[in-house]
Amino acid sequence: MATAGGLVELARRGDHGAFRELLEGRIDANLRLAAAILGDDDDAHDAVQMASIQAWRELPRLREIDKFEAWYGRIVTNACRQVLRSRRRRHVREIPVGSLDETPGIALAARSSPGPGERASEVDLVSRAFDRLSADARVLLALHHLEGRPIAEVAAIAGISLATAKWRLHEARAALERALEVERR
Repeated sequence: MATAGGLVELARRGDHGAFRELLEGRIDANLRLAAAILGDDDDAHDAVQMASIQAWRELPRLREIDKFEAWYGRIVTNACRQVLRSRRRRHVREIPVGSLDETPGIALAARSSPGPGERASEVDLVSRAFDRLSADARVLLALHHLEGRPIAEVAAIAGISLATAKWRLHEARAALERALEVERR
């Protein structure tokens, strides 16, 4: 098996098989990310497909082949933003509440062991709050808290500095907390 850099070079020369191999190892993670941002599996598939086509077209312009993963991640998140901007209907978003329970600064309702009705109510609450966030806030929260990516990787995918990523993530958490408060009323 060729290295990622070797596959990028082959793909840049038009090798479809090399490009497919590059994406195969990343497709599941990017589908999960897109689904977390968009809240809809069909939209997530569309966004990842759009991103893959865009990546193929833009691959010759990729300057740093060792940064392919961050570059492709940025294309996926931009495709998600485009879907969010063009979306005319609202979707119910199911977010695994358990992953948000561990998020600093996001206090969901304190409970011992929620029943199915309480759990569904929390998922609905978080979904409505998440819908209130900007696309950028959704991307950062999904990358860091749902995907578990380190802040440096989040910064690289978002195309921003580490300090900016930390600040924007802090702001996104605060925005989610405010949205949760509004939804609890």
